[in-house]
Amino acid sequence: MNNLKTLIEFLEKLEECHIYYRLNKVRDECVMVEIAVPGQRWEVEFFADEIQVEVFKSDGRINDETYLEVLFRDFSD
Repeated sequence: MNNLKTLIEFLEKLEECHIYYRLNKVRDECVMVEIAVPGQRWEVEFFADEIQVEVFKSDGRINDETYLEVLFRDFSD
């Protein structure tokens, strides 16, 4: 499997479909493509020998700014 070729083809497909993406590197051994679509966020990681896909879906609830306190409380060290 040629993952560099696959990565480039994947990026071209996203562009053809007018889907916004961002490249990121959070691990030394891979390149991550972060994709944001309505109600979902995708993380597609291209390793030398495999591709991993993770999808995060919204539960549909919209919170006001007071919910930020909950997020900081739950996710701060």
